[in-house]
Amino acid sequence: MRARAIPGRLRVHYAWVVLAVTFLVMLITAGTRAAPSVMLVPLQQAFGWHLASISGALSLNLALFGLMGPFAAAAMQHFGLRRTVLGALIALAAAVAWSGVMRHSWQMWLVWGLVVGSTTGVTAMTLGAVVVNRWFVARRGLAMGLLTASSATGQLVFLPLLAYVVEHLGWRPVIWTVAAGAALVIPLVYWLMPEHPAALGMRRFGEAADAPAQAEVARSNPVAMAFGALGRAAKVRDFWLLFFSFFICGATTNGFIGTFFISMCGDHGLSPVQGAGLLASMGALDLVGTTLSGWLSDRVNSRVLLFCYYALRGLALVYLPYSFGLGQLGLSVFALFYGLDWVATVPPTVRLTHDVFGSREAPIVFGWIVAGHQIGAAFAALTGGILRSTFGTYTVSTMAFGVLGLVAAVLVLRIRGGAGRLAAAAGSA
Repeated sequence: MRARAIPGRLRVHYAWVVLAVTFLVMLITAGTRAAPSVMLVPLQQAFGWHLASISGALSLNLALFGLMGPFAAAAMQHFGLRRTVLGALIALAAAVAWSGVMRHSWQMWLVWGLVVGSTTGVTAMTLGAVVVNRWFVARRGLAMGLLTASSATGQLVFLPLLAYVVEHLGWRPVIWTVAAGAALVIPLVYWLMPEHPAALGMRRFGEAADAPAQAEVARSNPVAMAFGALGRAAKVRDFWLLFFSFFICGATTNGFIGTFFISMCGDHGLSPVQGAGLLASMGALDLVGTTLSGWLSDRVNSRVLLFCYYALRGLALVYLPYSFGLGQLGLSVFALFYGLDWVATVPPTVRLTHDVFGSREAPIVFGWIVAGHQIGAAFAALTGGILRSTFGTYTVSTMAFGVLGLVAAVLVLRIRGGAGRLAAAAGSA
């Protein structure tokens, strides 16, 4: 493997090369996930499909994206990190490229619902957690912050770009662009992403030279591994605090704001392009905020960080309905504070998951916590639409999700942390 020849030529630890490759993979994943939102109207116009059929396929995508997390982490342990990621990228690129010739709505369900939902679930946040766990001892928070920023920021920044492509070239060029992006990172993963530091005769970044070698994980059935980890984690109170706080995280970000913000702007006289531009600005701010959050999680108590993030997010959402009456300045203030806080919760959540469940179980357990995030997103997408239809405004739902953010701030303070809790739970079973 070519990666063996590189470390001796570098002045930095090879972990940062793996991080850079993972960053690109997660960035392409974000772009892929942004594509369907800009193709909704063009697909309706091209084929006469009902919006319910298209949105149903995207709902399946959203559900599988979250639910694949723990099984992806288990597959990476069983089949290998590189092999699992390569398989997901090849399937993603091939399926997306094929969707350029789709003619029937069931093909939308098959490609963008089943295949894209499953494969992007492999190459998103859970992948980041596995890579950070395998390659880093020091600077884990910063590493996870960078990877999370690539994922969340990419999706928001790609929206205006893909919207421009659809408007000027049609929906098929979006398909080819996304498929080409996935294909381009395949050789990078093949050549530059070894399974673990030991494959290069190295230790993890920041690991002491005399530290004991990591124990080899038994290669049992991935499905059994995923559900086994869930069964053990479910006996630990901290798991449920992390799960429900991340449920609220998903509800208050891509579930509510990610789904309804452009529509909300329309209710107040702003065009879709203006709404997408505000989302893009929040994405750029998120790159700064999430990276800074990762840096802070290496230095500050993660519970305190999460309390601050959820409290500020809740207050920002409560403020949002009033910001439209304050003109551009009011929306700019919201975009600033909300953008910096968009997914700043991820690095400290990963850190706490590692502290509670240990390096072996943490990636799979975090996959289940990510599933909670996506369930929260789906919950918000459903209830936000129902409340808008019922009251004729987004104010009620915005206030409700703002209060949920404040509830999450209280929940995270009750996380006790401390390594070995999972083992203790398993021993008492």
